Amino acid sequence: MRACVFVGPTLRPDDLPAAADVAFLPPVAQGDVYRVAQGRPAAIGIIDGYFEGALSVWHKEILWAMAEGIHVFGSASMGALRAAELHPFGMRGIGRIFEAYRDGELEDDDEVAVIHGPRETGYVALSEAMVNIRETLAAAARAGVIGAPTRDALVGLAKDLFYHDRTFERLLQAGDQSLPPREIAALRDWLPEGRIDQKRTDALAMLEAVRSTLASAPEPMRVDYVLEWTEAWDDASAASAASIRPGGDWIADDRVLEELRLEAVTHAVVRERALLRFLAGREAWRSRHKPESGALRDALGRLRARHGLFTRADLDRWLEANALDARRLERMIEDEVRLETIGALAAPALADALLDELRLRNEFARFAERARDKQQLLEAQGLEHARAEAPPALRAWYFKQRLGQPLPDDIDAAARELGFADRADFDRALRREWVYLDRVEGRI
Repeated sequence: MRACVFVGPTLRPDDLPAAADVAFLPPVAQGDVYRVAQGRPAAIGIIDGYFEGALSVWHKEILWAMAEGIHVFGSASMGALRAAELHPFGMRGIGRIFEAYRDGELEDDDEVAVIHGPRETGYVALSEAMVNIRETLAAAARAGVIGAPTRDALVGLAKDLFYHDRTFERLLQAGDQSLPPREIAALRDWLPEGRIDQKRTDALAMLEAVRSTLASAPEPMRVDYVLEWTEAWDDASAASAASIRPGGDWIADDRVLEELRLEAVTHAVVRERALLRFLAGREAWRSRHKPESGALRDALGRLRARHGLFTRADLDRWLEANALDARRLERMIEDEVRLETIGALAAPALADALLDELRLRNEFARFAERARDKQQLLEAQGLEHARAEAPPALRAWYFKQRLGQPLPDDIDAAARELGFADRADFDRALRREWVYLDRVEGRI
């Protein structure tokens, strides 16, 4: 999935092109942009959104999505409003309605608001948007159907109507009471063919802009602002963290997760690692940590070595098998480096948490008994303080025989990943283990 577009009453289902690279989602509400952005689309488009009955899309989640490298477009309705407010920060507004809000010609939200039916009806509009009424009456005046005074009077009458009640039929009924009958009759006859749907026009233009951007294989969005992490944003993002399932390729993701959940043991391990990745990513983002290019190269190198991706062809096959593109791989590597960095910073404070986790798993007593036996044996043999440096053969024994893994190229990184302070700390533990096993079991 390369783009997600929030759309409802502005476009009818027949207006939406069948596109494998675009997912069309219901009108946007607060939290939806944040949820969709978790899937790392190249672009998000906002056309329709909720004004009542649900909280409106939050400015900060749009700013966050752009800061995460996602291009965000707005047009026609809620999208035009947010784009007019956020275009200085990089949100791309499309169409006449956006321009009118941006330039101060329009100010009120009710200019684009309509009442509409439920999803089952295709969000069919049950009222007329004020912006469409303005454009239609202006066109009628240009065509000589009504005069300028009647046009202005009808605009005033329409603006006085609650947006739920705005329809051309009600407007014409109001006009019958006070405006020239000949002009109202002429307008009534002209309307079926003459009506201007400016929201639809702008929305279609935005879809074309999104498709054009995707076709150009855009670089990730770059912003020049720093998004501050606040308690309000922390609460809102946590509340919005549940993933949205818009359809298309993401249905396949649901099916993959279903299979994972059925393997309960694997799911438990993966879930804990995913939670760690999620929390580390949030902490890195909060602290504005940006991975250095060298660290990114090293992390990618470790990934390729771990999975045997020694050639470009190997890597390309792996990407295809894992439904990844180069941009998503880059994001994953960035997250991996952030996790490693936060893990290293947090390591000194993790001791109590690790011990508590062992207790919850009912594993503490087993590890404590072995540690006690090892310490007593080494002290009795005068070997408690083993030399720090371990020979390469000892490291090879540990990784190849104990862990069933190849000897890592970077021993220092491997030691830190295992939770040791450094290579010396790791080597000391290996020597103690070797001596202990040799004394207790008489073999290694």
